[in-house]
Amino acid sequence: MFHIVDVNNMSSTLVETVSINYEDFNDSFLTCGTCLCMYDSIEHNPKLLPCSHTVCVSCLERIVAASRDSTQFRCPICRETIVLPRGGVVSFPPSFIVNQLLDLMAQQRRDIIPKCSIHLGQELMFCETCDTVFCVDCTGGSHNGRGASAHTVIPFSIAIKRMSEILLYKASLCMRNLTAAAEVVSAEMHKLDVCADKCVEMVGKAFQELMSLLDQRHGDLIQLVRRIRDDKKKVLKEQLDIIEAEKLKVQNDCEGLQQQIEVRNITKKISDLNEKLDVSTTLSEPRENAFMCFEYQHNTAMIELLNTLNSFGQVRISKTFPALCSARIDKAVTHLKTTAVVTTVDYHGNPRTTGDDPLEVVMYNEGDEEMDSEVDDNGDGTYTVTFTPVTPGIHKLSVTIFERPIRDSPFQIDVTDHNNPVMRVGGHGSGCREFIQPVNVVTNSRIGDVYILDTGNSRITVLDTAGAFLRHLTGVGLEHHSSTGLALTPQDNLVVVNWRTKYVCVLSRNNGELISKFTSPEFVEPTSVTVNRQGEFIVADNGAGKVFVFNCSGELVRCIGSKGDKPGQFRLISCVYVAPNDNILVTDNRLQVFSRAGKFLHAIGPHTDLKGQYGGVTIDSDGYVLATRSEKGHSYIEVLNEQNEWIFNIDSFNEKLKRPSGLVTICGAHVFVADLGNNCIKKYRYK
Repeated sequence: MFHIVDVNNMSSTLVETVSINYEDFNDSFLTCGTCLCMYDSIEHNPKLLPCSHTVCVSCLERIVAASRDSTQFRCPICRETIVLPRGGVVSFPPSFIVNQLLDLMAQQRRDIIPKCSIHLGQELMFCETCDTVFCVDCTGGSHNGRGASAHTVIPFSIAIKRMSEILLYKASLCMRNLTAAAEVVSAEMHKLDVCADKCVEMVGKAFQELMSLLDQRHGDLIQLVRRIRDDKKKVLKEQLDIIEAEKLKVQNDCEGLQQQIEVRNITKKISDLNEKLDVSTTLSEPRENAFMCFEYQHNTAMIELLNTLNSFGQVRISKTFPALCSARIDKAVTHLKTTAVVTTVDYHGNPRTTGDDPLEVVMYNEGDEEMDSEVDDNGDGTYTVTFTPVTPGIHKLSVTIFERPIRDSPFQIDVTDHNNPVMRVGGHGSGCREFIQPVNVVTNSRIGDVYILDTGNSRITVLDTAGAFLRHLTGVGLEHHSSTGLALTPQDNLVVVNWRTKYVCVLSRNNGELISKFTSPEFVEPTSVTVNRQGEFIVADNGAGKVFVFNCSGELVRCIGSKGDKPGQFRLISCVYVAPNDNILVTDNRLQVFSRAGKFLHAIGPHTDLKGQYGGVTIDSDGYVLATRSEKGHSYIEVLNEQNEWIFNIDSFNEKLKRPSGLVTICGAHVFVADLGNNCIKKYRYK
């Protein structure tokens, strides 16, 4: 037990302890009050009576034996009548508290209280704040520490006990950690033996395959020798057959020659034999020879084979130390590909410059469901991990090398639905790039310029894809702060439509000079324009509730739709856009698709009601459809896949869109959007 008191006006805080005399404690709590003997576990075993007093078993047996009633007796301490249990005195429950105190005292040693060498009766004190031992009498009754108004002071004996306990605790922690480390290293040694055995096995298999190839080549050469021998033998056999046939002919010709008496016949036979004699001379020369010799040093094959054998196979190792390897993780947003770059180092912290480490990655979403992830070995000691979360919340990324986690793995990744823009251009005080009512944006994918129709400034602002200002375009078609439609022609010129002048103008993308223009008596309030691959101008007229198609000369070709809420009809037209397949997309409160000929095909997007209003629409090179939409107090960008299925919305709590209108995608899965309500251009990632 201890309590804290204030000593000498807050100059120090003295922690006092209450010391209990060892003998007094034994007499009060560990001694039988009847026989005055120390409790033990045999003769003086403490028993707890129903009246809550403790008496040793020896005294109870003596009291019961002296009692007149064998079924009950009186407590020797409080004189309350106690009923004797069936089993006798030994059936009384043991006094657990006394037994625990006995065990505790048996384990404790009597503390040695350090005393001051000058004031022999004064216990030494210890200041925990400044780590100093002192005597209260020597310091004049106070302890003035440095740099603090109050210090914590305890008896030195207590400090020694605490330090001993801390020392033992720390030692046990060290031993536990060292034991765990020994187990881990031993396990790694076992893995090393297993890996070495596998390598030996693989070496054996590799050389077995090599020996099989050598055996096959050996057999092929033997077969070649035998085939050459058989071919030569065949030629010589044929020659032998000819010789035998000639011998038979000579033998047949000589039969009956002795009985021949006709001189002319004999002469003819002699002439024939002369010819055969000439033939036999030619047959005496073998038509094939017996020469055959195997060579293996006639070319560089032997040297190449030796070089190949010397470079055949390798034992690949790694010096990567997983505990020091790290990972850098990008901000994670739902539906966007997220990247984590793992950097490996060796035991000394030196960066690794090669790859091929057995890196394993497991990704879990907030519901502990495993997600798909990919690992790319960059070959320079770094690895790129990519995954695409589809739900918000805390995700976990586990990265291990050699089945050992890298530093800080598993990583907790906070995935959010809020997709903040990666770039914002414009806004108050941005000078030449200050926009007033930017309503549309297009890009030249070949050149890379981004053209923003800045209606409130009656101009087109040209930026590069990084948002750097390039130039302004002004002139015909952009006057009266009323140009709202912007598109590119197949010749990379700009085309704008002005709802106030009712003209469609083609402008040079370089300087904004007028190239051509036309109008139509059908126009009421033309607000949007686009151009297809055939050079036809497609103009959406909000006042007329129609879409007009003009040829490249500005002559009206056809009309599409009418005012109304039915499929193929329009309410408040916002934008007209030509898809890569020449289908025409028109937005009002819906997103409707028409063929080039003007036939209604279908509506796309998740909205079937008449609430809200679409703004601009665009399609990227992969077929993804992106459209801006505004509802009551809420604006966002819808993203649909190539099957026209809704995937997600681009929205952000920190960077809210306000009446977004035109938009266009660029390479790198980014989209530029004209944020009309905020008078700026924003750039987002959408993949």
